[in-house]
Amino acid sequence: CTERDTSIILTATDVTRETGAADAPGAMVPRPYRVVARRQDTHDTATLDLIPLYGEQASWRSGQFMMLYSFGVGEIAVSISGGALPGEPLRHTIRDVGAVSHALTQSKVGDVIGVRGPFGTSWDAMDGVGGDLMFIAGGIGLAPLRPSILEAVRRRGEFRRVILLYGSRPGEGFLFTDEIEEWERLHGFTVRQGVRAGLADVVHDPTFDPSAILTLACGPDIMMEVAAKTLTGKGVPGAKVRLSLERSMHCGIGLCGHCQLREAFLC
Repeated sequence: CTERDTSIILTATDVTRETGAADAPGAMVPRPYRVVARRQDTHDTATLDLIPLYGEQASWRSGQFMMLYSFGVGEIAVSISGGALPGEPLRHTIRDVGAVSHALTQSKVGDVIGVRGPFGTSWDAMDGVGGDLMFIAGGIGLAPLRPSILEAVRRRGEFRRVILLYGSRPGEGFLFTDEIEEWERLHGFTVRQGVRAGLADVVHDPTFDPSAILTLACGPDIMMEVAAKTLTGKGVPGAKVRLSLERSMHCGIGLCGHCQLREAFLC
């Protein structure tokens, strides 16, 4: 994410006092969540499991994001990386790249952070049922795709091929390596380490059918741009090539204008 400072700085006490334990906070007020588990994924990436201090867990769809607030520091948009099953904690995989993400990744079990959302739209991976489903991930970009990958695991029999192309910069490390091995070995995923070579293999395969493949991509802008141009150039409909633009998000509800692209607010 590209982090930006926020104009409102609150403490956990401020949020509790202003909203009250029984009141549902508005879209611009972070709701306090407690860290109930923390896992260090790579040298600069950590996963946090969160549950609300009061009320019910937020409901969400694969592909949506939350605004996570480190009290006294600021907030950033972070996609949800957990499976959307009832009773599961809210899960976020965060890379330490700035002041806010650093504060969040250093959270300990028992700490409280603020959460707003969910915002954004769903990947709607089930639109690909009956055909091929391809995930293209770069670095931390695998985390926002993971909920839809888990959907594909649960409904594996409804797809022909499920393909994962995953690349990482030198020294960045790979996420969910144990799960990737299971997706390939137990669920028949086609896994390729390296996005460019893997994508070339896919589109030049004699069985490639541009009318029957749905692609979900998340990673560096240039990676997504190349993937989108390659696939649409091979005849894949634009609506079947879906990209994550989370890095543009700031307020999450279309007020601040940071995510404006021509006439659209991406969040």
